Amino acid sequence: MNYKESRVYLDELSRYGSVLGLDSMRELLHRLGDPQDELKFIHVAGTNGKGSILSYLSSILIQAGYTTGCYFSPWLFEYGEQFQVNGVHITDDELARHTTEIAEAINSMEIDGLNSPTLFEAETALAMVYFKSRGCDFVVLETGLGGRGDATNVVSTTLVEAITPISKDHMAFLGETIREIAGEKAGIIKPDTIAVSAKQHADAEEVLAAKCDELGSELRVVDEAAIEPISYGIGEQRFNYSSWKDVTISLAGVHQFSNASLAILAIEALRDKGFIIPDKAIYDGLKAARWFGRFTELAKEPTVIIDGAHNESAAIALESSICQYFGDKKVILVIGVFKDKEYNKLLSHLVPLSKQVITVETPNNDRAMPAHELREKALAYSEHVEAAESICQGMEKAYAYASRDDVILICGSLSFLGDVKRIVERRGTNNG
Repeated sequence: MNYKESRVYLDELSRYGSVLGLDSMRELLHRLGDPQDELKFIHVAGTNGKGSILSYLSSILIQAGYTTGCYFSPWLFEYGEQFQVNGVHITDDELARHTTEIAEAINSMEIDGLNSPTLFEAETALAMVYFKSRGCDFVVLETGLGGRGDATNVVSTTLVEAITPISKDHMAFLGETIREIAGEKAGIIKPDTIAVSAKQHADAEEVLAAKCDELGSELRVVDEAAIEPISYGIGEQRFNYSSWKDVTISLAGVHQFSNASLAILAIEALRDKGFIIPDKAIYDGLKAARWFGRFTELAKEPTVIIDGAHNESAAIALESSICQYFGDKKVILVIGVFKDKEYNKLLSHLVPLSKQVITVETPNNDRAMPAHELREKALAYSEHVEAAESICQGMEKAYAYASRDDVILICGSLSFLGDVKRIVERRGTNNG
């Protein structure tokens, strides 16, 4: 297959939907030679902040001189961006070659009367084959959904697990309570490893601690009292964490001090396992880390901020960041959500901050809430709400409402932030 043919093949696998469980994943990887067994993993699970942790950890390991693979979802601009080695996306030729290999393995499974793997299982297998072919020293691996039954949990050579804040999300799959959801996330913890965790709800921390005790693993939790902010900023922030002084990060958002501290804990765990990671690599890696779509500034005058907040915990963090950075400015909110998310809680935190709200429908997704329906929900929190017929129209409306000193905030789902970025860039080019 060439690149175009491989993309068509992978898209066709999406008809199998999402299936939790590891039987098909194990069988597929076995027919591919079990490439995952020759890799070392830092496995990342949680509800919010996984992408930032991936970015921090990958950047630090690259600075330390290790060949580092990074696998995550969803992609925003180019399909291949979710498979990276040392920060560089997989090439079209590599993707086509490995997809052909995977298609042959899947075909053999079907001939033997086995169920076909899902798209995410095929993509996860592609990541494993690719990272093995590139000789990766480490792979920073993000779970897709939950943990215990997630396709990425087929790995057995994990060194460190990083658990970001756990809150209610994907409840139809993971459970109705924090305790149930934490149980699914804790499923990635392997025997005799070091699990590092953000400060959690008491129920979640109890579940994580019990899992580590069961497996003979160690649990280390970020000490929020040891985080000392020095300065806030969109392009640069500084803080102390325990013995780490004057740490600089480039990711914006008040929650990033906690995310970076969790990354430090994970790197300290790797050092305790004998890996050489100099202090300079940690400082330089934290500063160099970038992660698009998490409180990212796209433009000034007016300021344009995009954020993938789609649940209550993320909305609270976003609300805090808006107040911290733009407390004296007017906010125009552009929001699009999925019907199965906590949209009312998202609206309750963000709509009252905004002088005008524009609802949009995330394109090409059956889960998307129609803009006019979302408008009706938002009217419970403000009378200044209108619906747009498209992402482009929504942005035009936002620019019409905004003065040079205002803030246009776009959030609700990662799925349309790539479209927003292209619209903002075109506008900048046309106005330049």
